Amino acid sequence: MFDKDSLTKHIKDQDTVFKMRQVIDKIQITQDNHIITHTDFLDPYQRKMAVSIINRFNDISFLEDGGDETSERKVIAIYPNYMNEIDINIGLSYLLINYKDEGLTHKDFLGALLSLGIKREKIGDIYSSNHETIVIVKEEISDFLILNLEQVKNSKVQVEKIEKSRINKPLEDYIEESHFISSFRLDTFISQAYKLSRNESTDVIKSGLVKVNHEKIEKASKELEENDLVSVRGKGRVTLYKVNGQSKKGRYNIVLRKLK
Repeated sequence: MFDKDSLTKHIKDQDTVFKMRQVIDKIQITQDNHIITHTDFLDPYQRKMAVSIINRFNDISFLEDGGDETSERKVIAIYPNYMNEIDINIGLSYLLINYKDEGLTHKDFLGALLSLGIKREKIGDIYSSNHETIVIVKEEISDFLILNLEQVKNSKVQVEKIEKSRINKPLEDYIEESHFISSFRLDTFISQAYKLSRNESTDVIKSGLVKVNHEKIEKASKELEENDLVSVRGKGRVTLYKVNGQSKKGRYNIVLRKLK
């Protein structure tokens, strides 16, 4: 048996540690049985940690896929390194959801899926545009969703399976804002970006509600860099898109991108 504590000791977030212990179990199964195993959907930080563990084993390889090259959430297939990558089935399904009503959001579709008892880690990216939404899911739940997903919020929907080639990822819709901040500390940035007091910013960080580039951060003094993605649970995501320079008073002019 692998020493899971040793393999995960560099990871601070306990939720990520739990997921990585599951990845280690799949590595063990692949090695012992010479078969392909699959993770559930992982976010970019979780995949970074998973790959750091997988790369310690010389006799296995891995493949990532989330439906699109730029997908945020992806599944990792772990397989013996003598296998050919082109023979690896990543185990995804692509579902097209048709509806007539307007105003449905990513949150609405995710909520409808979760209300059916589906675990979040079985669902990948969700792309919406023009009265249709594409949801990428683990293959094992696709038939269940086709039969049981009938409504999203108050809208009747129809679900069908489509080919990967039909995925059309829409451009991200965001708002740009220009601000001046005194430093690139996480608490300072959150206070400005989310219009919170400094104390409120510190509280949400210490409460474990903040992620930077998908990694949970509980240190208010963490320094941000250009293009860092910050998310506060329940309040959305903001990217530190650009740093334009410094004023005579020493404050930094930054441009934020807020996802709608």
